[in-house]
Amino acid sequence: MSVAQDIGQAGGGIGLLDRERTIAKPGFNRWLVPPAALCIHLCIGMAYGFSVFWLPLSQAIGITKPVACAADVGLIGSLFTTACDWKVADLGWMYTLFFVLLGSSAAIWGGWLERVGPRKAAFVSTLCWCGGLMISALGVYWHQLWMLWLGSGVIGGIGLGLGYISPVSTLVKWFPDRRGMATGMAIMGFGGGAMIGSPLADMLMNYFKTPASVGVWQTFVAMAAIYFVFMMAGTFGYRIPPANWRPEGWTPPATQNAMITSGHVHLQNAHKTPQFWLIWSVLTLNVSAGIGVLGMASPMLQEIFAGSLIGKPEIGFAALDAGQKTQIATIAAAFVGLLSLFNIAGRFFWASLSDKLGRKLTYATFFGLGILLYALSPWAAHAGSLALFVAFFCIILSMYGGGFATVPAYLADMFGTQFVGAIHGRLLTAWSTAGIIGPVVVNYIREAQINAGVPRAQVYDRTMYILAGMLVLGFLCNLLVRPVAAKWFMKDAEVAALQKRSASVDGAAHYGSYGIGKGGFDGTAMLAWAVVGLPIAWGVWITLSKSLALFR
Repeated sequence: MSVAQDIGQAGGGIGLLDRERTIAKPGFNRWLVPPAALCIHLCIGMAYGFSVFWLPLSQAIGITKPVACAADVGLIGSLFTTACDWKVADLGWMYTLFFVLLGSSAAIWGGWLERVGPRKAAFVSTLCWCGGLMISALGVYWHQLWMLWLGSGVIGGIGLGLGYISPVSTLVKWFPDRRGMATGMAIMGFGGGAMIGSPLADMLMNYFKTPASVGVWQTFVAMAAIYFVFMMAGTFGYRIPPANWRPEGWTPPATQNAMITSGHVHLQNAHKTPQFWLIWSVLTLNVSAGIGVLGMASPMLQEIFAGSLIGKPEIGFAALDAGQKTQIATIAAAFVGLLSLFNIAGRFFWASLSDKLGRKLTYATFFGLGILLYALSPWAAHAGSLALFVAFFCIILSMYGGGFATVPAYLADMFGTQFVGAIHGRLLTAWSTAGIIGPVVVNYIREAQINAGVPRAQVYDRTMYILAGMLVLGFLCNLLVRPVAAKWFMKDAEVAALQKRSASVDGAAHYGSYGIGKGGFDGTAMLAWAVVGLPIAWGVWITLSKSLALFR
C-alpha cells in the first residue's frame, strides 16, 4: 500500500496525496501556489548554508578547540571514530553529496513526480530532508560521521532533488502567461534558504550551547521541526490546474513565437534531441563559472585586496598579521553575503525579464555580459577599485542565479509543459557536473599560480580569462538552439490520454478558466505571502547589515 493510501482515502479511492486530489476547484486563487513552492524551497535551500556547522562540528568533542585524531586515522576511520574531532574537509563531503544527489535524484524520479503530482513528491521530500536532519542529530550526539553523511548528505540530498523540481511543472502550468516569473519566484527561494537558515542556525547554536555541547545536535532537531511545519504547509498548499485551463481573459499570442512550442515532447524522447544537450551545455557552462567563483569568493577578495580592505593598501596578503587577517576575513564574509543576495535577486529579476526578452536572448545576455565582466575583473583588481570589483561579481552572481531560474521556462518553451518537471530533473545533472568543473578549475589554477610564484593579488587573473572562455562556449551553444523538430512532438491523442487524470471540472476538452485562478492578492493570498515574505525580509536585513562592512 502506498504512502498516500496509508495517510487516508478520499471518495472513490483517491488518497490524500494523490494527484487527482490536488486538482483545483472553482474559486481557487493561483497566487497561493508560489508561496507553497517557497515554503519548500526556503527550507531545502539551507543546503547552501550548511558550512555554518563545520567549525562547531570540528570541535564537537573538544568544545573550545578540536581534539586532533591520531596520524593513522584516515577518512574511513574518521567515519566511525568517537575519540577525536572531525576535520572540516571530511565534513565538507556532505556539501558534495547534497548536490550530486540533488541532480541524480531529480533525474531518476522526475518521471515519477509527473505521474503522482507535486504534493506526493513534496511530501516525500519533506520526510527525506527533515528525517535526514534528525539522523544527523543522532550522528552528532553519538559522534558518528557516517550518520551525517547518510542522513543529511544522502537521504537529505534525495529530498533536495524531489523538493527542487516539485513546483516547476506546476507553476509553469499555472502561469502560462508568465512562465519565467513563476519559476523565478520558486527557485529564488532555494537561493534564499541559506540567507535565512544560516543566521537562524547560528542563533540556535548559541542558545543551545553549554560547557559540554556545541549545540549542533539540538539545532538540527529544532530546524527539522521548523522545516517540517513549513514544508508540510507547502505540500498541502499545492494544487494543479485542470487540463486545458487558462487564466481568465488570457489567450496565447496571435503571432506564435517560433521558440515557444504549442506541442509536447515525451520524457522518453527529450534527451534524444540536440536542443536538450545544447541547453544542458548552456546550464553547465553558466553554472561552472558562477559556482567556481562563489566557492572561492572569500579568499579571492582577501588575497587580491589584502590590506586595502582595512585602509592599508601598502600591506600585501603575505605581510598581514593574525589580527589583520581576522579583520579582512570578516569583510570577505560580508562580500560572500552580498553575492548570495544578488544570486537570490537575480533568480527573480532575470527569469521575469526573460518573459519579455525570450529565453534565448536572456541567456545570450548572461554570456555576453559575463564574458565582458570576467575579462575586466583583473583590470578592476589591479586598479584597486574595490567598488567596481564587487559590482562586477554581484552582476555575475545575479546571472548565475538567473540561469537556474530561467532554464525551466526555456525547457517549457522547447518541449512543452506536459513533462517539463521530469525533463528539468534530467537537465539538473548539468548542475552536478558544474559542481565538479567550476571548483576544480578555480582551485587548481590558483594552486598552480601560487606554486609558480605569482603574487597573491594576481593569482586569479588567468582563472578569470579561462572562465570568460567557458562563457564563450556557452554563448555558442545557446546560439545553436533552434525549435524542436516536429517529429519529436506527441500526437494530440497521446496528450489527451495523459491529461485525462487532470480533466477539466466539467470533463470537457475546451479551454477556459472554469472560475479557477481568480482573486489576485486577496486576503488569503496576502496571508500566504506574509508567511514566506517575513522570513525572507529578515534574511535580507541580516545580509545587508553585514554587507555594510565592505564599504565602511
